[in-house]
Amino acid sequence: MSSSTPGTARRGLLKAGAVAAAGAAVLATPGVSRAQTTTLRFQSTWPQRDIFHEFANDYVTRVNTLAGGRLRVELLPAGAVVGAFQLIDAVSAGTLDGGHGVSAYWFGKNKAFSLFGTPPAWFYDANSYLAWFYYGGGEALYNELITDILRVNVVGFQTGPMPTQPLGWFRNRVENAEQMRGMRYRTVGLATDLFNAMGAAVTALPGGEIVPALERGVIDGAEFNNPSSDRVLGFPDVAKNYMLQSYHQNTETFEVLWNKGRFDGLPAELKAVLRVAAEAASADMSWKQQLRYPNDLQAMVTSAGVNVHITPRPILDAQLRAWDGVIANLESDAFFKKVTDSQRDWCRRVSAFYLRNNASSAAAFNHFFARR
Repeated sequence: MSSSTPGTARRGLLKAGAVAAAGAAVLATPGVSRAQTTTLRFQSTWPQRDIFHEFANDYVTRVNTLAGGRLRVELLPAGAVVGAFQLIDAVSAGTLDGGHGVSAYWFGKNKAFSLFGTPPAWFYDANSYLAWFYYGGGEALYNELITDILRVNVVGFQTGPMPTQPLGWFRNRVENAEQMRGMRYRTVGLATDLFNAMGAAVTALPGGEIVPALERGVIDGAEFNNPSSDRVLGFPDVAKNYMLQSYHQNTETFEVLWNKGRFDGLPAELKAVLRVAAEAASADMSWKQQLRYPNDLQAMVTSAGVNVHITPRPILDAQLRAWDGVIANLESDAFFKKVTDSQRDWCRRVSAFYLRNNASSAAAFNHFFARR
């Protein structure tokens, strides 16, 4: 017969049970406690001082936070390993594990690339483009281009809706479409075909090379993207006329690329982290830019002597007419037309709804603020 009391026996059983439970917990979760961190090298196509590189870092921060130590992404600026326009090739070859850019930068491989992120001016806004991409069949078409047509060894996400891009920076104010004829002008993607159709001599340059080209007189005018980027890249130092509103890139989004082999080799939950972080960073960017872009535009006006002009309506109308010719010419390619048909179908329905559903924001702004 045992000499222990019932209470002592119960305490012994509880202690033994606690030890057993702790041991079971350790055995049940070895992946969490002993998992090795996977490190991925991720380069942006943006200069380190640009807000776009900051947006890339916002994505990387979300990945690293959500991965809980199992995955770590290291962010590098443009040129750290390869030049901006060489990023997709470096990711495809595995020289880099991933990168942050825009699809228009791969326009030279296939002009349909520019439809994914910088399409013609028929989307309501960039968020509507992202809706088409994820809910209107766009992602399947994008994957068809990457996998079946170009056989590029990458996985890509579209992310980060941008506002309409300005016509750009000029030493002299642009007042009519005739002034674009013969102008040496910087842009990228389908916009190169658009401005060529308007008579400009277009040069495609990555972000960090534009201001030096303007300063040396290699180009006469240029667009990049937004007041925050333009300010920090030094546009106000070489040109004082900033033309807002344009149809050349009224819709644009970023692209996150991953090497397909590296991506496919990750556990399902880490693949999900890379995708969900792109969605989260996309939303955050759309909020952050509303703080930064207006503030930087005002700062350029007050401290750098920048003159802000609204692009005249005849220039905008000339752009729309030029789009008609560019699209008709490029739709001789069956895949290009397959994508544009899908986009038009989406825009006819979705843009029509929002144009009818939403009251004029300009009228409301004028009521509350313009008279004051």
